[in-house]
Amino acid sequence: METFESLVSTEFAPKNIYLNTASNGLLPARTVAALQEAALMRADGRPLDSLYEDVETARAVFARLAGVPVGRVAAGSSVTAHTGVVAASLPAGAEVLTAEGDFASVVNPFHARGDLKVRAVPVDRLAESVRPGTELVAVSSTQSADGRIADLPALREAAREHGARTYVDVSQSAGWLPMEADAYDYTVTVSYKWLLGPHGVAFLVVPEDFGGITPILAGWVAGENPWDSCYGPLAELAHSARRFDLPFDLAAYAGMRRSLELVEELGVDAVHAHDLALADRFRSGLAALGHQPVPAPGSAIVSVPELGHRRPQLSSAGIQTANRAGNLRASFHLYNTSDDVDRLLEALSS
Repeated sequence: METFESLVSTEFAPKNIYLNTASNGLLPARTVAALQEAALMRADGRPLDSLYEDVETARAVFARLAGVPVGRVAAGSSVTAHTGVVAASLPAGAEVLTAEGDFASVVNPFHARGDLKVRAVPVDRLAESVRPGTELVAVSSTQSADGRIADLPALREAAREHGARTYVDVSQSAGWLPMEADAYDYTVTVSYKWLLGPHGVAFLVVPEDFGGITPILAGWVAGENPWDSCYGPLAELAHSARRFDLPFDLAAYAGMRRSLELVEELGVDAVHAHDLALADRFRSGLAALGHQPVPAPGSAIVSVPELGHRRPQLSSAGIQTANRAGNLRASFHLYNTSDDVDRLLEALSS
């Protein structure tokens, strides 16, 4: 059996120091090969049956990683679309509690309704801000801008106490932080960050009873028998979360299957330990340089105030990071090493 390090070295060979997974994860070699093969299948005119099988395999692997039955997982293409379905199903006047400065895909569909009461509070005050009449709490598990991790257990308990549902976007944690999708009503994620997949894939986990949401975007893939549902209104919606499926980018799912299989093979616990060790090494090095990152204990994302302007210089030196609201954001994943951290610290010290 291959070790963690040997398997990673087989799949990844970045040409620079890549510390920007919070924007886009790197594609494994197996995923690139699958994407190329899917394109050739289209070019050659071959049957695409195996690509539809890839969708179902990807769904099943994601369900295992999320810790839920596969029947609770809907496949789509974006967090925004899944959020929109949930938002459209809320009654007029419903209160939605969100985190200040959260990612637009998580919050904007609720604002776009125009007839919901959307309330935003600091992420560390979410649990205490749930109140009688709160219909839904929507939040990213890990904040994209600075890596802060929401106190989801406290939020879950507060929501239960007041009869609110929970909608958690794990796009910035799925792949390095173990998922507990069964603990929340709805869990959503994109594919192209820590799960190492291509763009064009997203998953939505719904309750067993669907939580009262309506499949307003249902097309033929949402039918109980999809190939018998191509024309006219659907005779029968899927009995599972597939009723919330959105049309598939088949090539993207072919790649996503391989990326998810790699994450499962490596083990999220091992990835978690690896990523956090690097993030903590960077935090310690920053302290020695006199810099104080945004407090985000236990996060693989480190954001350093007032250093965002250094991003172009770092990029010229072959170190890829991000500038978010003036903060330098470095995000560490399985293809990074302690040498990468030390190179970044050395560059920042100059």
